Amino acid sequence: MEFIKLEQRGHTALVTISNPPANTWTEQSLGELKTLVEELNGNRSVYALVLTGEGDKFFSAGADLKLFASGDKAVAVTMARRFGEAFEALSAFRGVSIAAINGYAMGGGLEVALACDLRIAESQAQMALPEATVGLLPCAGGTQNLTALVGEGWAKRMILCGERIGAEQAQTIGLVEQVVDTGTAVEAALALAEKVGRQSPVAVSACKRLVQAGRSMPRQQALVLEREYFVDLFDSEDQKEGVQAFLDKRRAEWKNQ
Repeated sequence: MEFIKLEQRGHTALVTISNPPANTWTEQSLGELKTLVEELNGNRSVYALVLTGEGDKFFSAGADLKLFASGDKAVAVTMARRFGEAFEALSAFRGVSIAAINGYAMGGGLEVALACDLRIAESQAQMALPEATVGLLPCAGGTQNLTALVGEGWAKRMILCGERIGAEQAQTIGLVEQVVDTGTAVEAALALAEKVGRQSPVAVSACKRLVQAGRSMPRQQALVLEREYFVDLFDSEDQKEGVQAFLDKRRAEWKNQ
């Protein structure tokens, strides 16, 4: 892959957006991300994914606006589809995804972080969805995922007013879960991913599906599904191993099902 780098560290896949100087998204890099996530879904030794940007200034500045300078709607159709496919694949990743926001996360750069399960931002990071400033809108889940995280009020401030916020403000409104010192986001994300490795991959995957289902499914229906998933886990080797390990006072050894 040319624009996406992969390094596996234990049970964690460290994925780096590598398109300097601003780690912008292109049709090719979006395709590479989608392909990589699909491959990681098939790798049962991977429990978590950490996503970051190359360099020390940009996590990702989003789409390269030069792509849209011609006003060609065919380009817009293609890019909107590519963004949707890539970021929805990331959102549906079997394990836990963590964005290590190491700088500016703008437009599609913030949207890819929103597609992750968790977000850790360095103190100097800046985040925005400024698409309306150039006559466009966030088309890669931004309007929906941001609203789900921070509520309608702050989503409207960021999208309709083009408001840029820093890391501390992002944590206050629930956009990120943790703020760390400059240069330490990846380290913090990897440490959090290590905690994921102590959990049953099968159980984590089921829990993640339930949490995300709550965004669109009626609560009563989700509660029924929760009980069904609980019973289904008794078909897994992880359930047997997890309970026995607890009783034996030892760390569980998951079977990478």
